[in-house]
Amino acid sequence: MDLRDQLKKIFPDHKISEEPIKQDHSNIWIQNEPLLCKYEKRKGKPITIIDGYHGATKDFKMLAKEIKTKLSVGGSFKNNSIIIQGDYRDKIMDILKKKGFIVKRVGG
Repeated sequence: MDLRDQLKKIFPDHKISEEPIKQDHSNIWIQNEPLLCKYEKRKGKPITIIDGYHGATKDFKMLAKEIKTKLSVGGSFKNNSIIIQGDYRDKIMDILKKKGFIVKRVGG
């Protein structure tokens, strides 16, 4: 007798769903002010910086993780800004606009 059979005996009315639980990250707070998307070079390497988010830090970290996974690049979250390795301004701006953010391109 495995664990499922034991649980069925304890909870006979419970229905088991075979669908995996999906986490939805679309509940990020959307602000009215624009996010700033900057391009810089540090130690000769290009980086993209996203600044200007005034919501919860947890939401901004989730947004950073989502951008990094969609673009398959490295990056970090420091001092209330997202730092992405490489020049991905256009792609990042498209991702943020699809989420509902207003994005302003700063610099070149």
